[in-house]
Amino acid sequence: MKKILIIILVAFVIIQFFPIDKTNPPVDKGMDFISIKNIQPEIANTIRTSCYDCHSNETQYPWYSSIAPASWWLKNHINEGRSHLNFSIFATYEPKRQIHKMEECVEMLEKHEMPLESYYLGHQDAKLTDAQRQGLIKYFKTEIQETKFKTN
Repeated sequence: MKKILIIILVAFVIIQFFPIDKTNPPVDKGMDFISIKNIQPEIANTIRTSCYDCHSNETQYPWYSSIAPASWWLKNHINEGRSHLNFSIFATYEPKRQIHKMEECVEMLEKHEMPLESYYLGHQDAKLTDAQRQGLIKYFKTEIQETKFKTN
């Protein structure tokens, strides 16, 4: 048993030599969702607090992002989140894609699938109240209609 624990400890130490890249891509505010959309400060703050760490180029890496293997899981999650929706490059999306992404936001919020429960462990401030969740849903639905109107 002692030998197994030593092997685990040595392996844990060795994997610390393989850190993740915590460099965020550059942010052009002219491409950012909050900058380009007509958005109330309260809604903007909620989106920034509950969504931007995984769905923008403005990730704030927590302390555990320096400890493998948790850091690897985190980086994978961030990369996946950005690939699905990146608020930092929202203006580069065609209007049809913008509408689709906002519809997905509504769906994820209605199903309580976002933010992820695991995200709350280190980010209690990101936990949405029912009122915040409903406010986001209402905002995205309104923005979908406005985007559709502008493209017609």
